[in-house]
Amino acid sequence: MPNTAIGRRSALGIAAACLSGAALAQARFPDRPIRVIVPFPPGGTTDVQMRVLAEGAARRLGQPVVIENRPGAGGSMGAAALAQNTRADGYTLSVMPNSIFRIPVMMARPSYDPMVDFTWVIRLVGYTFGIVVRADSPFQTLGQMLDHARANPGALTYGSPGVATLDVTMERIAQMAGGLRLVHVPFRGSAESLQALLAGQVDMAAESSAWGELVLDGRLRLLATWGEARPPRFAMAPTLREAGIDIVNSSPYGLAAPRGLDPAVVAVLHDAFRDALQDPAHLAVLERYNMPMMYADGEAYARYAQEFYAEDSAMVRAMGLKF
Repeated sequence: MPNTAIGRRSALGIAAACLSGAALAQARFPDRPIRVIVPFPPGGTTDVQMRVLAEGAARRLGQPVVIENRPGAGGSMGAAALAQNTRADGYTLSVMPNSIFRIPVMMARPSYDPMVDFTWVIRLVGYTFGIVVRADSPFQTLGQMLDHARANPGALTYGSPGVATLDVTMERIAQMAGGLRLVHVPFRGSAESLQALLAGQVDMAAESSAWGELVLDGRLRLLATWGEARPPRFAMAPTLREAGIDIVNSSPYGLAAPRGLDPAVVAVLHDAFRDALQDPAHLAVLERYNMPMMYADGEAYARYAQEFYAEDSAMVRAMGLKF
């Protein structure tokens, strides 16, 4: 007869060995480079910020953190890649701009569900947005631009970093200013949008603070910023609220992984990127681009995602926006 006691001890030993091996593998995370998808072109505000942050996180993780740019589709290429990635192992992350919440609502056949397909790791920072025109533009103020648009429906064009990005707020501004009609010209990121503005291909641009140095050196004029208060370096321009448009938009973003990521791996990633937020080199980038720190841990970021998705999807449906 088989010795059942020995059989049970063997089974327990095998199980213990498996658990020990899993724990050992977990303790070694990461043991190879981590890829972070930035869904915008190289050289823009998000790309520059994330490259510096990735360097700081890599020092803490002991492995390279490699930035992979995937521009297009309104900043949703990273989210789509995560949803298609069936290996939730912590080696593929993506920056998650707020546009990823509205894209599925605007599509007949969305490629991901923002409430199901992701593990929220950490919320990082936000943007300073603004409306800029060339220095030789006839518009000295936001009010003058809105008055011209009111008198000349469809005559003014504006660039943005892509469909379903800052055009949503621009549409809200147009509606709140009396149902104005502005013509949106989407580009594949801030660099292209601002180059088009400088070349006179559009009348203005709705952009992140990639316009900062161009404003300070006098090549562009800042009509309004979109935050709660005027950024110290750009106090020459009013906020939207000060200009009579009751909108605040700082659009925080962070990092997510495919759904089902082990909480222990989430903790390792979260701690590395959280600590890197305070690196002097990273703080210098935030100061350069006037980007507010908007840190939240994974659980708080997930709650924010749920709340923002409910609010933003309702607004997109009400506006009838399609991608």
